[in-house]
Amino acid sequence: MSDNRPAIAEIVELLGKKWVMRIIWELRSGPLTFRELQAACGDLSPTTLNSRLKLLRHSLLVEMAVEAGDRQGYGLSALGNELLEVYKPLSIWAVKWQKQITRT
Repeated sequence: MSDNRPAIAEIVELLGKKWVMRIIWELRSGPLTFRELQAACGDLSPTTLNSRLKLLRHSLLVEMAVEAGDRQGYGLSALGNELLEVYKPLSIWAVKWQKQITRT
């Protein structure tokens, strides 16, 4: 993934890809099967979902969820959960920012 760009540029590029943040958001409460995740994401095609899951797994943000030896679908990895925690302050700031720009 790295091509000597700063790490922040890489993660912003990854998170800016269509559907990536939605998939991460839908997995926030726990693992979902492929079909559950597809339904949660609305009109996401199976091809796109598969592609984004592959990218997110390669990026170590999503992993296969396994419980008692059975695959439970896809879930956030430790890094994926940490990303959500990092996003909380940004989300609070974004709401303030959005209110400011809609006033003008």
